[in-house]
Amino acid sequence: MKKILLALAAVLVLVSGCKKQDAANDTIIIGASPTPHAEILKAAMPYFEEAGLKIKIHEMNDYIMPNNALDSNDIQANYMQHEPYLINFNEKNKLKNKLVSAGKIHFEPLGVYAGKSKDIKNVKTGAVIGIPSDPTNGARALLLLDSLNVLKVNKDKGFEITELDITENPNGVVIKALEAAQLPVSLPDLDFAVINGNYALGAGVLDKVLTTESSDSISAETFGNIIAVKEKDLQDERIKKIVEILKSEPIKQFINEKYKGVVLPLN
Repeated sequence: MKKILLALAAVLVLVSGCKKQDAANDTIIIGASPTPHAEILKAAMPYFEEAGLKIKIHEMNDYIMPNNALDSNDIQANYMQHEPYLINFNEKNKLKNKLVSAGKIHFEPLGVYAGKSKDIKNVKTGAVIGIPSDPTNGARALLLLDSLNVLKVNKDKGFEITELDITENPNGVVIKALEAAQLPVSLPDLDFAVINGNYALGAGVLDKVLTTESSDSISAETFGNIIAVKEKDLQDERIKKIVEILKSEPIKQFINEKYKGVVLPLN
């Protein structure tokens, strides 16, 4: 009798373990950078629950770990990057899985922020303007300054332009390329700086923004932030529902009200 009871107990433990494992497998873990991605996911939590989705947010502070964790199935999706970055990551890393976009959710426009000067429409001669030093965001910054008639660049090279492609500089502005995270703290020493939205948010300089890239710009079309998944999970109905909720009107409203143009929802 004792052997039978022990065997029965072992079966119950096994069944209980399986149920816990099944419950764990029902949970979709999304890796996200804290601001604004995790904040947006947290705002969507009631809608995820209403749709019967079990979502866990795992905050990550860099751009490498979330993709590696997705590839190794430690998480099932991530929300922290734009598609060109993801494509480049696929090309330059030996992954077991191809990582793809399941949908574009928002755009973090570059903005022109006031430092020692306040009027970007009347730039003084010799004004010093800080831009991100990484090639892609540096090109975006120059294109934004071109759109504001601060200077003119050879747009034929698209997002590959550099300071060498400036064709007109009527005010003799000085372009100072700095690491993106250093631009907000460097504002007091610059006339203006072109700053990534996430760094502006983190540094608390939103009150200094003068203008930003628009949601219908070529930058928005190209650099919208995405939900990334493994290609084999692209047709998972839960992933589709997550994207649908994040693109819904209540979440768009949350983004607009909270970030006031520094983060823009995409259609």
